[in-house]
Amino acid sequence: MENTSEIIFDKLVYSCAFESYRGHEEFIPDHFLGFQISGETHAFHEQGKTVIKENTVVLVRKNQLIRTIKYPSAHEKYQFISITLDDETLRQYASENKITVNSNFPENQRLFFEPNDFFSSYFASLIPYINKTQEIPPKLAALKVKEAIELLLLSNPDLKNLVFDFSEPYKIDLAEFMNKNFMFNVSVDTFARLTGRSLSGFKRDFNKTFKMTPKQWLKEKRLKEAYYLIKNRDKKPSDIYLDLGFENLSHFYSSFKKKFGVTTTEV
Repeated sequence: MENTSEIIFDKLVYSCAFESYRGHEEFIPDHFLGFQISGETHAFHEQGKTVIKENTVVLVRKNQLIRTIKYPSAHEKYQFISITLDDETLRQYASENKITVNSNFPENQRLFFEPNDFFSSYFASLIPYINKTQEIPPKLAALKVKEAIELLLLSNPDLKNLVFDFSEPYKIDLAEFMNKNFMFNVSVDTFARLTGRSLSGFKRDFNKTFKMTPKQWLKEKRLKEAYYLIKNRDKKPSDIYLDLGFENLSHFYSSFKKKFGVTTTEV
């Protein structure tokens, strides 16, 4: 049976998988609140790996890269629902409720937790729309998003310093960011945005930092990492090429041979 991801209304997304499924790299432009109905999500990001277990609520930060693997449970298909908390909705909510940010939210703060009765009831209220037993009017859809914001702030008032922070991404250290995120197969435009730069500014700073173009550096960095993993960690090319940002195995093999003068089996 097929894996599916379906938009129920413009802010509610339902994902379903009957077999283990490796997702593509995703740029997360907006915060979202998610609930793992069944199965597990293994999320890979700049800070490492997060496992979202069944019956867990997670708040995912905006402006980051994520790759996921979706695992059904032994007795149930994989199911995950998420509500997008976009900037427009959050700005309106902050204005209506006179909310101001008074400090920075910790970068390493855990943002997943066991649902309380309020969260459990909230996500249960979304099931009829997922099962298509009921259509959701636009006004009610907007209220469901605001309800999600209310529940977040009720669970942890300090979250206001995260979700209502509308400052633009500042110009961050390019070398540190790229060395943490080189394995994500996304466009140069996306890398530029995430480092707080225009595309032209990103390319200019990149050349100053690495003495080569972004595409050249990414290919070199990924191949060197592949060589290390194959030689020192006994990894198989078929197990790592996607995780290192290569789109297909044949391209990986040819690039590896061209770079190092040997095949992967000769390392």
